[in-house]
Amino acid sequence: MPISTPRLPGMLAVLALTSTLLAACQTEQQAVTEHEDNLAAAGFIVRPANTPQRIAMLKRLPPHRFVRRDHGDTVNYVYADPLVCGCLYVGSQKAYDRYKRDRMQQRMADEQQLAAESYDDASWNWNEWGTFGPGFGMGYGPGFGW
Repeated sequence: MPISTPRLPGMLAVLALTSTLLAACQTEQQAVTEHEDNLAAAGFIVRPANTPQRIAMLKRLPPHRFVRRDHGDTVNYVYADPLVCGCLYVGSQKAYDRYKRDRMQQRMADEQQLAAESYDDASWNWNEWGTFGPGFGMGYGPGFGW
């Protein structure tokens, strides 16, 4: 039995929504994986939750957050991932500091890449683009403006 024309747009909308949701889940998993690659690069060690006891303990920790553990003079940081790897990342103070430093350097590099550049070109005709008045979307000439 062929699909009737009135139902086809609704089915296409559901298919598009499903595809979008699946892509969002994949993106979140990729972001967590990238984050965990950075942990490993900083010196964190992976500890799999490969026993019933470890799985139960892993579920008690806040997911995708650092937890600090002080034991005498030793400080360790634990990062729980129950979703992607089902594991803990365990690192020393040195590994945690390296991770924070690397993240800060990456943020600075990202900001430098996104920074607006001053454009100074005597042959550029700004008037072709309309006036630049006060406020967003006001005074930018006809149409949508900037």
